[in-house]
Amino acid sequence: MNKIRKATMADIPLIRQLAGVAFPATYKSIITAEQIDYMMDMMYSTTSLTRQMTEEHHTYLLLYTPENEAAGYVSIQPIADDEYELQKIYVLPRFQGQHLGRELFEAAVAHVKELHPAPCRLFLHVNRHNKARAFYEHLGMHVASQGDYEIGHGYYMNDYIMEKTV
Repeated sequence: MNKIRKATMADIPLIRQLAGVAFPATYKSIITAEQIDYMMDMMYSTTSLTRQMTEEHHTYLLLYTPENEAAGYVSIQPIADDEYELQKIYVLPRFQGQHLGRELFEAAVAHVKELHPAPCRLFLHVNRHNKARAFYEHLGMHVASQGDYEIGHGYYMNDYIMEKTV
């Protein structure tokens, strides 16, 4: 049986290691290698992850296989009293197709419900060219809007905003 646990600051190197495999694999056919490098530094540097966890109130959950191998992670951030953003959800490529993404998504929803038992909005950004849109739709999310968001150095995130009441 897989295990999901809340990450601590001591897990930052592990999150960086997982992201270093999963993030580029996800985006290599969508954005340039230079943008991947920029975004990896922007989102996954030790400084950035420390800020996310200490100042921005991100909760990272790590998924482990029955063999105790780290296979993926999810990050949830409270935005308002009744609004939460699913910031990141990634499964290592060799574990994809085993429903681990669903497990991480369900763990994220359970975490949100612990914080806010009443109905609330869960949303995320997904690149308009990312096949993950179908995954999120399968989980009951729908496209609420779309936009092009500047992230610095002339790069943009061209995203759908998907949401679901949980």
